[in-house]
Amino acid sequence: MSARPRVLGAVVDDETRCIHYRSPLDVIAIRFACCGEYYPCHLCHAESAGHTAKQWPLDARAERAVLCGVCGHELTIAEYVVTDGCPECGAAFNPGCRLHTDLYFEV
Repeated sequence: MSARPRVLGAVVDDETRCIHYRSPLDVIAIRFACCGEYYPCHLCHAESAGHTAKQWPLDARAERAVLCGVCGHELTIAEYVVTDGCPECGAAFNPGCRLHTDLYFEV
């Protein structure tokens, strides 16, 4: 098994929770299209990256851009936008994250 990708930003634990979102269900990190780096949330990226975030285009749905903080599985964008949890370990994801989908991915 390969090493888990690093997650930048204000991470508070090893399941990718951050100072902005740290409920039991906040266990994903997003790889941003603009820099290819994982951050727990859009606010962490805004505070740390030093550049403006860009959305993944619709034609990039096959990109592995969502990291399950529980098991380290990287989901494709297509997998992530239609699931409520990790297909590898079954960890539930925060349903409130759907409110921010357009910050990360073209819809």
